[in-house]
Amino acid sequence: MKVEIWSDVVCPFCYIGKRKFEKALEGFGPKEKVEIVWRSFQLDPDLQPVPGMSVHEYLGKRKGGTTADGKRMNDQMAEMAKEVGLHYDFDKAVINNTLLAHQLLHLAKTHQKQDQMKERLFAAYYTQGQNIGDLDTLVKLGEEVGLDGTEIRAALEQQTYAQEVQEDIVRAQQVGVRGVPFYVFNNKYAVSGAQPTELFKEVLDKVWEEEKPAILGDVTGGTCTPDGVCD
Repeated sequence: MKVEIWSDVVCPFCYIGKRKFEKALEGFGPKEKVEIVWRSFQLDPDLQPVPGMSVHEYLGKRKGGTTADGKRMNDQMAEMAKEVGLHYDFDKAVINNTLLAHQLLHLAKTHQKQDQMKERLFAAYYTQGQNIGDLDTLVKLGEEVGLDGTEIRAALEQQTYAQEVQEDIVRAQQVGVRGVPFYVFNNKYAVSGAQPTELFKEVLDKVWEEEKPAILGDVTGGTCTPDGVCD
């Protein structure tokens, strides 16, 4: 089963959704058969960071309000994050454009480390106040999950994976993504938002039952196995 997840690193619901989906996977029998692919989506692709601007001020302005309004919204989100065991520290968060971070995720995918990289980026932004738009920071974070620093720096400086990011964004438009997180199961079923774990469990079970090969006939019929046993 293939699960594609569109998200942005600075989307608070995306980290919460990751935890809820992971919990659903824990109780899913054939979880080793599930391939997770993180797809790029930018909530604010034109963002130009303003030195010293807090994420509270940024959110307040983006919503047409004040810094206090932004802090109030972030405080509410932090309370929601606690429900899934996450500690959001918006006071330390450094707002920046996520284009380079998405490119790093595509690089990590080529080394089968995309999920680890996604987790590291989320933690860096939401809990540690690290600047995920900074090249040196991204090199360090990538090295922490086992990627080669020289390869990371070259790929990000040369924009090696910029096209892959844009292709994800275009595909998001094609499949009807209006907000993130957005999950697509086997290119057949879609789930929008950080839904309850129970819903993710239901979808996993439904897709698995529909997609696995149907076995027809009497189970006592004769068969031969690869080890040469026929009965």
